[in-house]
Amino acid sequence: MTPEEIEAEAARLDLAERNRVQVEATSVAFPAISLDHAYAVQAAWRRIRIRRGEEIVGHKIGLTSRAMQQAMQITTPDSGFITNQMVFEPSGQPAVAAIEAAKFTDPRLEAELAFVLSEPLGAGTPTASNVSRQDVLAATDYVVPALELIAARSYRKHPETGYVRNVYDTISDNAANAGIIVGSSRTSAEEVDLRWAGVILSLNNTVEETGLAAGVLGHPAEGIVWLAKRYAAQGLTIEPGQIILAGSFTRPVAVGSGDRVVGDYGALGQIVVQFE
Repeated sequence: MTPEEIEAEAARLDLAERNRVQVEATSVAFPAISLDHAYAVQAAWRRIRIRRGEEIVGHKIGLTSRAMQQAMQITTPDSGFITNQMVFEPSGQPAVAAIEAAKFTDPRLEAELAFVLSEPLGAGTPTASNVSRQDVLAATDYVVPALELIAARSYRKHPETGYVRNVYDTISDNAANAGIIVGSSRTSAEEVDLRWAGVILSLNNTVEETGLAAGVLGHPAEGIVWLAKRYAAQGLTIEPGQIILAGSFTRPVAVGSGDRVVGDYGALGQIVVQFE
């Protein structure tokens, strides 16, 4: 892909999101797309949003489970960006996050843990590309339960041609990220064994999914280890105060208008989302 094609593809995905319509996968027009091309499209989309006045507040890590990596025929996680316009905060008593389902194409929710840093990770830091799980835990201010709102701007499977999008399409599409909903309960990253942090994810009072955070590369901090090393190689840094979705440990649950989702993380707290 040429620089001009990368910019045009990012603009196409941005327009699809703003128009609330799904479009053909990037790899249909660019069958020779590479991993570098896909991340370049994502970076171009990030620049579009920043020019529009949005601010980068965090990062998303995906494809952290063996099952998802095998399904996408890849051996590493992927990543995306989170802006301030993509954060949905619960309000009221009890606290509920209200989200308009029609604003998103093919909306789904995944249960995760989110890390908020007190120290930077990546380029320019003492650990740089040698960061370890313990380094991540030491650099973490706190951990909160989180639900990731994902939305495929390009068709997962085209309704007419049957074309199934691949990992390059997903990465170009900001790793399918559309938003994040976080709980209010903060936990020290070293206070509990995060491998055993679990969730009961219910849709309209029916349990749809359960899972343990160990499903994320054996420990949810390992996804951040991967991201910090990748960023260090690119001269990038994860900044203090930024929030990092460490990776899902449930399958995506499809949602629509009228649905109510509860993520019960036990001692780590609860998240309630009402789709309007």
